Amino acid sequence: AFATWPPPESRPRGRHCRAGAPGSSFHPSFHPSLHAGPAERRLREAPKPRGSLAPRLRGSGAMLPRAPGRARGRARGAAGSSALLPSMLMFGVIVASSGLLLMIEKGILAEVKPLRPAAVELTRKGHGEEPAGDLESEVLRDIRNRTIRAVCGQRAMPRSVWELPPGQRRTVLRHLLVSDKYRFLYCYVPKVACSNWKRILKVLDGALESVDVKMKMDHKSDLVFLGDMKPDEISYRLKNYYKFIFVRNPMERLLSAYRNKFGEIKEYQQKYGVEIVRRYRKNGGNSAGDDVTFSEFLRYLLDEEVERMNEHWMPIYNLCQPCAVRYDFIGSYERLNADANYVLERVQSPSFVRFPERQSWYKPVTAETLHYYLCNTQRRLIKDLLPKYILDFSLFAYPLPNVTSEFCRQ
Repeated sequence: AFATWPPPESRPRGRHCRAGAPGSSFHPSFHPSLHAGPAERRLREAPKPRGSLAPRLRGSGAMLPRAPGRARGRARGAAGSSALLPSMLMFGVIVASSGLLLMIEKGILAEVKPLRPAAVELTRKGHGEEPAGDLESEVLRDIRNRTIRAVCGQRAMPRSVWELPPGQRRTVLRHLLVSDKYRFLYCYVPKVACSNWKRILKVLDGALESVDVKMKMDHKSDLVFLGDMKPDEISYRLKNYYKFIFVRNPMERLLSAYRNKFGEIKEYQQKYGVEIVRRYRKNGGNSAGDDVTFSEFLRYLLDEEVERMNEHWMPIYNLCQPCAVRYDFIGSYERLNADANYVLERVQSPSFVRFPERQSWYKPVTAETLHYYLCNTQRRLIKDLLPKYILDFSLFAYPLPNVTSEFCRQ
């Protein structure tokens, strides 16, 4: 359906349609977050789609709901046309996600950044509930919130953890940490500063004196997991507690996990590295698992079932289920300190509790480092892997990795 969308007469003549150009299949104006307020006029004036727009997200463990078909539209008659407007946000989401998948299918992995129109009015849930920031971060947050509300508002999506399959429910409940004293739930995502958040929870609970205590992090003791509680206790906390998560660029998170686990942690080298090298390298049976290449790691992820992945590279969507758990705040790794301090203020933590400074020994993944690894990896390998993480890219408003020849020559 998207190969011929928009109609030929509406496309620019005499030039190619680039990703993001007005005639392309993935234009920023289709982004669901921009279909509100003054932008609604553009949406109502847009041509109506033809055919079914329900792309399957291979390997993501979810499928976007189908747009209303022609038969249903004819059955509803005049009432159908009036009911179409509320579903237009979802249509925008489907177009956007389908555009991403089309770009993946064609190998066009150019970076698509969120649009920043002056006409869009940034709306917040309540007044002053979310941290103020620069215009770009506010637009990004608005895009993220609107996209999640649009996707999760559809009938086919889970409304609570009890609607999830047992395996998915166990995963999310195991990743929700509880503070009964300060009445909040935090879904921890490995490689998104979760160790520092666990330190904070231990300080708030009195198990640790300070976030600056020099000690090896124990990721299990002195922490309360929602999955260890009874169903009625789980339901009460999900309904009444403040809930938040922190997210990160999916490819940056994968690279961080790769460098940390296969470059520093012997347990992961032996448990995963040895098998990865044996499986994907000719005559790799003698490897100790400490020489796994990034390409071999990505090939391993491509063959893994999402629900069986290790938590350090499982998609954020599958770890925290943002449709089944309605989070009050989604912080980002890119604004870690500002967003973390906002959450601490929001849950009324003591003034002496602050988000820890980055350790001096920690070497973060920079844009240049990510650029280097991606541009030295087969483009087809990246293209084939993206559908598994497409919900993380689209729901949390992260651009696809740019591995075009022109960009990689820089």
